[in-house]
Order: sequence, then structure tokens, then C-alpha cells
Amino acid sequence: MADDPKKTGLDRKLISLNEAHEVRSWTVRFHCTEAELREAVAKVGHSVEKVQEYLHR
Repeated sequence: MADDPKKTGLDRKLISLNEAHEVRSWTVRFHCTEAELREAVAKVGHSVEKVQEYLHR
């Protein structure tokens, strides 16, 4: 099932790397490359809060 880009709530607390529109959105939000985003998710998991902390330290 395709991810709905209009969803909110839990969907916005977790980062999905399976949807191109989400990857683009998160890289813009965090001012990072896709590779940096994927590395952060691999290191700390899919939590937006944890990825943000990892990228901005």
C-alpha cells in the first residue's frame, strides 16, 4: 500500500526511506543529503527526533 503524503500523527514521527516524496521532504527539513539521512536512520532508527539529534550534533 502506498504511503499517503497527507497523513499526520505517527506517520510524521517516523521516517520512511521507502517513499521518494518522504526522503525529499526529510532532506529538505534536515538540510542534509539523502546519503546522510540514510546513514542517520541506519545509526539511530526511524524516529524523527533521534535522526534530527544525530544530524544536528
